[in-house]
Amino acid sequence: MKSNKGFTLIELLVVIAIIGLLATVVMTSLNSARKKGRDTRRIEDINQLRSALEMYYDSQGSYPASLNNLTASSTRFLSVVPSDPTNSGDYVYTYSPFNNNLDYVLKANLETDHKALDSDVDGTVNSVACDDGTSAPYAYCVRP
Repeated sequence: MKSNKGFTLIELLVVIAIIGLLATVVMTSLNSARKKGRDTRRIEDINQLRSALEMYYDSQGSYPASLNNLTASSTRFLSVVPSDPTNSGDYVYTYSPFNNNLDYVLKANLETDHKALDSDVDGTVNSVACDDGTSAPYAYCVRP
């Protein structure tokens, strides 16, 4: 009597197909989580910049002409100006002072429809397009 020890080709193909399907589901979930994580960092960076701008305003009486002024040795409200997690293409922070440096708009483009978009600035402010958050990339804008 012949004893078969091992797997048939069909059994191996079924196992490989199941593993491939599971790997695809896991990778899709990870990509979504990464996007959400980058968006959370963008929102926190904008909040950090906003706080530093308000401290600058309190000490100088106006907002700086550039975000680099927040790291100058005379003011030093930030050790380094935060940059977007990807810093590529549409995903770059925008700072636009106006009204003789008494007002500003900070903008970050988000990859997902984040809940923070419900309370941000919409429309065009000082030629900065802060859309209504209905299509990607989602513009997240704040003002003082």
